[in-house]
Amino acid sequence: MRDQMADALRGSGADYAEIRVERAEQTSLSFRGPEMDEISSASSLGGVTRALVKGGWGVVTFNDLSDLRASVREAVACARLVGKEHSHLAEVEPTGKIIPPPEMERDFRGVPLAEKQQLVRQYNHLMLGAHPKIQTTSVRYSDRYREVCFINSDGSYFEETRPDLTLSLNAVARDGNLVQRAHEGLGSAAGFETALNLESKAETAAKRAADLLQAPPVQGGNYTVIVNQKLGGVFAHEAFGHLSEADAVYENEKLRDLMVLGKRFGPDHLNIVDDGSYPGGRGTHPLDDEGVPARENHLIKDGILVGRLHNRETAGRMREEATGNARAIAWNFPPIVRMTNTYIGPSDASFQDLIKDVELGLYACDMIGGQTMGEMFTFSAAHGYMIRKGEIAELVRDVVLTGNVFETLKHIDLIADDLAWDDGGGGCGKGAQSPLPVGLGSPHLRIQGVVVGGQQ
Repeated sequence: MRDQMADALRGSGADYAEIRVERAEQTSLSFRGPEMDEISSASSLGGVTRALVKGGWGVVTFNDLSDLRASVREAVACARLVGKEHSHLAEVEPTGKIIPPPEMERDFRGVPLAEKQQLVRQYNHLMLGAHPKIQTTSVRYSDRYREVCFINSDGSYFEETRPDLTLSLNAVARDGNLVQRAHEGLGSAAGFETALNLESKAETAAKRAADLLQAPPVQGGNYTVIVNQKLGGVFAHEAFGHLSEADAVYENEKLRDLMVLGKRFGPDHLNIVDDGSYPGGRGTHPLDDEGVPARENHLIKDGILVGRLHNRETAGRMREEATGNARAIAWNFPPIVRMTNTYIGPSDASFQDLIKDVELGLYACDMIGGQTMGEMFTFSAAHGYMIRKGEIAELVRDVVLTGNVFETLKHIDLIADDLAWDDGGGGCGKGAQSPLPVGLGSPHLRIQGVVVGGQQ
C-alpha cells in the first residue's frame, strides 16, 4: 500500500499533497424502553486525497483504491481552480512510523454480536426495574476499529490502528407532568472488557433520575459555585477550548483581538492544556491526520494565554508551530483543527478547602446540555447540591449556569488537587464531523459570582 500511495503522489504538481486511506469496522446496538431499537454491523474502506496549490485546497474522497493517481489528479485540478495566493504550511520534520496496535484484553471485534446484545439488554433491564418512577430508558453501545494509512508529498508516512468503544446509559423518571433525566456513560480506547461490570453506573443513572423528581428547583441568583470534574472538563473544552482552535481565531477578527498571546486570562493557579500525547487518553494519538507528532500544548499557563491549537496551514499563516491538532473522524472527511485531551491542571487545594467557607453556594455536577456563542456560554448541569455553611446540603434540579468565559476564568479563585477525566463516552462536534473521540479533564473548581438560572 505504501508504494502504491507514494507512486500516486509522485509528480503531482501541487505545492503539497497527501493521501489517507482507512479501513473501519463498527457495531452499534441500542434499546429504547423495553424494546431493542437498533442492531447493526458495518465495515468500510475508503480514503481522501488533499492537494494544495497557491493557497487553494482540492479535496477528493474515494472508495476504489485501484487508481489513486486519478484521485490525486482530480484534487490538484480542483485546487488550481481556487488557488490565487501563496500556500502557507508550517515546516514539520517528516516522520515514518508503523504504530503498533494498542493492547486490548479482549478485542471487541471478536465478541459475538449476541453477547454485546445481551450486555446492553442487561443494563437496560436493570435501569427499567430500578425504581417505580422510571418511565423509560435508552441504552446505546458502539464500537469502532479504524486502520489508518497516511502519506504526504513531504515524505511523511504512518500506519495506525484506532479502537474506540462507547456505552451510554440514560434513565427517564416521571411523576405527573414532571420529567427528569440522568445519564452515565463510558468512552474508551481499550477493549470490550471496559464495557463489563458497569451495573453500578446503570443503577446510579436510574436512582438519580428518580431522586431528582423529589428535588426542588434551584433558586435563581448569583452564587459561589463549585463545579465537579466532569463539568469542569466540559467547561475547559466547550467554553474555552474551541476558542483556542486557530482556524476560528484566524478567520474571526473579533476573536483575534480577544485571544492575544501574553494576555492575562485568569489567576496564577489557572492552567489549561490540550495534550494529544497524554497516556491512555481517549483523544491520544502519536500523530495527527497530517502526520504531525502529538504533544502537550499549554493554552493558559499561570493565568496567561500562551498558545493555541493548529493544523499545518493555520500555523503557517500565523507563523507559529504546528501542534498536532489536525484530526478527521473518518476517511471521507479532511482533517480540521480539533482538540485532543483538554484539561484544567490541578492545584493544591482539597475539596474541603473549596467548600469550607462558603456560606451559601451551589455544587454543580456533570452536564446534560448547553451551548456556546463566542465568549458566552450556557450550561445545564445534570444535577446540583446546595452548599450551606460549608457543608453539602440538599439535591436541587434545573441548574443552569450562564456567563462570559473570560470573566468566569478570572473568577476561578480555588482549584483542587483532584484532577479526573470524564469517561462518559461523548464526542466533539465541529464542521459536520461528529462525534470525534476526545478527552475532558479537570479538578474541582470554585468560581465566584456565577449567574445561575432557576426558580425566582
